[in-house]
Amino acid sequence: MIVKMKFLSISGPRTDIDRVSDTYLSKYEMQLENAVTELRTTDNLMPFVDVNPYRDALQKAEKLVEHLSVPGTEDETIKTELTVDEMLDLIREINHDSLELQEKQELLKKDRDSLKEKRDVLEPFKSLDMNLHQVLNLEYFKVRFGRIAIDYYQKLEKYLYNDLHAIFLEGMRNDSYVYGCYFVSNSEVGKVDSVFSSLHFEKIGLDDHYDDTPTESYKKLDDEIQAAETKIDELDNQMQGLVDNHREELLATQNRLEELSNNFDVRKMAARVKNNEEDHYIICGWMGEKDVEHFLKDIENDDRVFAVVEEDREKFYGKPPTKLKNPKLFKPFEMFIKMYGMPDEKEMDPTIFVALTYTLIFGAMFGDVGQGALLFIIGGILYLTKKMNLAGIISIAGLFSMFFGFMFGSVFGFENIIHAKWMRPVEAMTKLPFVGQLNTIFIIAIAFGMALNLLVMVFQIINSIRAKDTENIWFSPNGIAGFIFYGMIIVTVVLFFTGHKTPGNVLLAIFLGIPILVFIFKEPLTNLVERNHKKIEEGKVMFFVQAFFEIFETMLSYFSNTLSYVRIGAFAVSHAAIMEVVLMLAGADKGQISWPVIIIGNLIVIGIEGLIVGIQVLRLEYYEMFSRFYRGTGREFKPFNKKNKVK
Repeated sequence: MIVKMKFLSISGPRTDIDRVSDTYLSKYEMQLENAVTELRTTDNLMPFVDVNPYRDALQKAEKLVEHLSVPGTEDETIKTELTVDEMLDLIREINHDSLELQEKQELLKKDRDSLKEKRDVLEPFKSLDMNLHQVLNLEYFKVRFGRIAIDYYQKLEKYLYNDLHAIFLEGMRNDSYVYGCYFVSNSEVGKVDSVFSSLHFEKIGLDDHYDDTPTESYKKLDDEIQAAETKIDELDNQMQGLVDNHREELLATQNRLEELSNNFDVRKMAARVKNNEEDHYIICGWMGEKDVEHFLKDIENDDRVFAVVEEDREKFYGKPPTKLKNPKLFKPFEMFIKMYGMPDEKEMDPTIFVALTYTLIFGAMFGDVGQGALLFIIGGILYLTKKMNLAGIISIAGLFSMFFGFMFGSVFGFENIIHAKWMRPVEAMTKLPFVGQLNTIFIIAIAFGMALNLLVMVFQIINSIRAKDTENIWFSPNGIAGFIFYGMIIVTVVLFFTGHKTPGNVLLAIFLGIPILVFIFKEPLTNLVERNHKKIEEGKVMFFVQAFFEIFETMLSYFSNTLSYVRIGAFAVSHAAIMEVVLMLAGADKGQISWPVIIIGNLIVIGIEGLIVGIQVLRLEYYEMFSRFYRGTGREFKPFNKKNKVK
């Protein structure tokens, strides 16, 4: 259902805008329009340039709330008796304490990272048994720590080691490098350093303040790192305790500051009217008709607020936004409507129609008691916990899958557990004149599609009456003429295939020929009814050529649109056939069932075929049904509130 909208203008003293937003507007859903733009004919209009005083405190509150061990939920509503000043002081104090803790924590993290770097440098030399301080301060020898590529180290050992006046001690070795150090006398240091440099020896600097072996120094550094991390964790716990001790106050303050900040941002869409004596604000926008009534009652005793409801506002300032209001059961299906386009105010809301047809067709195409139950349960859990609209749709569709599963006698693909209450899609056959044996489910699918086509034509007529569109009411292929034409074809086909006498030639000429003439001359007929004396601009020849191709396209669309519903029966049959293959792979035909194959096969079918069926049903909704009656040219209603802030 589409909520009827009213355009509302609210004004009062400029200094009273916060009170009005907080006391009145926060209770109702209102889509604000830019008052400076909407009221452009009014003199002395100015925008507000005030800076939001709550935004900084709100950002700090949101960061503090992130540290709560038990975060707040959407269903949890916590009230506070704190004033605005007290809330700002609370956020300021807790933020100050948290910043001190964070500063200490950052210093500890820097020290820890520095210790890790030193430890990582020492790690390759842990196997060297020497006192680092002593070897780094030898009087007659120099020691160089570093690494050399394995290829070059092999060359060093093979060709140069015997002639080199140096000793190399190997530490850690990996796939690429050999870590270690070499000792060289002071007199040979220049020559040896040159040789090692030519072999791409990379020096690694070690501090001489280590007074132990590399292993012992490494352990001391590791202990210091663990101590630093312990202190960091302690500061984390202090931060956790700081915010947890004020949990309710923080959550209530965050919610309240969000309201105040959002209400203050109303200024972005408001306008100021200033003259020599007074300074007023003006807020304007769209509100639901019932909300307008309640709002006017709320302010009737408030002499500082003045409101005007402007009738027929859309005639001058565009169409109102569309606000959908449907029962909770059908609410998730609004997602499909928004994907296609919101209905115009003069269109009917197709949400309930989509909900019923989508789930019914899905169930017929994917009929299985067990698989439908899984869809219902999993979708329901996700919808209740994650509020996912698609999950809600899947859950409801699962119910219809279960229903058709009972009708078809299928439980996880097994057709010997329960009896079919209606038919088995693979086996049910019907004999038709001039056609022969045809699967019954195909015939039912086409008949169902014909009925839906007639129904959406009725919707098109209703929408056209609302829009006062004469051509689409009477003369279009989806209007009254199209309904008569298509209805006559259906009557004739049904009578023929059921063995009854078909209408005579005169009736066919009247109910088929006249609508075709109406299709051809719909534009002149519309002009005649509307008394619009408009001449045919393209000429008579081009008019009839264009009319011929339009009639051809119309006939083709009737045929393809009807035939498209065969996919309902095709998927019902293919689903049963696929499950037969799964059971055959599991050995059910041999009496030795492999349950892992049954489980995996069912999961694959639910995932892949369920997705394909869902897409195919949506295609039927959009291309075969919506194309006949629905435009979706409206704009979505976006109220300013906690979830839709003014930007």
